[in-house]
Amino acid sequence: MTFKTLDDLNDISGKRVLVRVDLNVPMKDGKVTDLTRIERVSPTILELSKKGAKVILLAHFGRPKGEPVADMSLGLIVPAVAGVLGKPVAFGADCIGAQAASAVSALKDGDILLLENTRFHKGEEKNDAEFTKALAANGDIYVNDAFSAAHRAHASTEGLAHLLPAYAGRTMQAELEALEKGLGKPVRPVVAIVGGAKVSTKIDLLTNLVKKVDALVIGGGMANTFLAARGTNVGKSLCEHDLAETAKQIMIEAASAGCAIVLPEDGVVAREFKAGADNDVVAIDAIPADAMVLDVGPKSVEAIGAWISRASTLVWNGPLGAFEITPFDAATVAAAKHAASRTKEGALVSVAGGGDTVAALNHAGVADEFTYVSTAGGAFLEWMEGKPLPGVEILQAK
Repeated sequence: MTFKTLDDLNDISGKRVLVRVDLNVPMKDGKVTDLTRIERVSPTILELSKKGAKVILLAHFGRPKGEPVADMSLGLIVPAVAGVLGKPVAFGADCIGAQAASAVSALKDGDILLLENTRFHKGEEKNDAEFTKALAANGDIYVNDAFSAAHRAHASTEGLAHLLPAYAGRTMQAELEALEKGLGKPVRPVVAIVGGAKVSTKIDLLTNLVKKVDALVIGGGMANTFLAARGTNVGKSLCEHDLAETAKQIMIEAASAGCAIVLPEDGVVAREFKAGADNDVVAIDAIPADAMVLDVGPKSVEAIGAWISRASTLVWNGPLGAFEITPFDAATVAAAKHAASRTKEGALVSVAGGGDTVAALNHAGVADEFTYVSTAGGAFLEWMEGKPLPGVEILQAK
């Protein structure tokens, strides 16, 4: 994977650098409730500022559908961005046109400016040529530091790279390097853990992974669909019975690719979905008709742990059980801690991503101990599915 990074930028003092960042952060009562995405892009912003560039931030916020929407203005985010950076951040009331040009012309070397929501213009999501030119008019160099938006061919994520010299920011660089270690050119054996509720949302993912990994551990509600396809009675467990043929086909493809499919051997069952519900551990072929599996059992945890011990590379997307409620978080926490321990020993490259996965690893207290945890959501999933990401493809082409 070849692409230019900030290391390839020479003297940029006084240069106008358009930096695409992800500031699509959660807010409540007018305040940002999670600073993670701002913190992730701060190294790129500060490095460019320190080198004397005029740093011009481009971002979207919410889904305004091509029209200005007051409560989706990036002006609301400015105090949080300035707080994380520890520097003043100016604001431009539009991302193109006279207001943007005026805000850019007021910048001194090293200053930082956030322009208004790119999605206030229909041309952004359409990757419209005229809109892209209007964006490019404010910059000399383009830096993409928003991997989380790289699966979209929008003006600010893909179009600009056709018009300006294009580089990957530090967050984009770290993400791409981690993903290359995860599935691009991994050290084998490679084990993937895929959990979550439904097979239907991860068919492309599973189909791609069985061709690339040595073992695929399937947990969560989706494991029940595979078990049912094999003829196991899963009681009242969450299960997509209509996808039995799909599950069988994935198992056939795995067998022909030499990929082991690892399904639960036992499960923790309960009659109600609530924290502290009465529960029992049963063999996977002895699930009571009136019960549901809410976590994988201790034998399964042991088997998953053995695969993690054998692996040199681990890719993880989705929890093994209903980790949001105790005690059905036990398997996810145990597997996560074991993976973190192996990573700390230097024996494992561990790459994880997806909303529930990040929450589960934070819950287990080990997110910081994995090699890389992606907060990119859809882009991470599409990468795992083997789909080309327009925002990455253009950087590689350049």
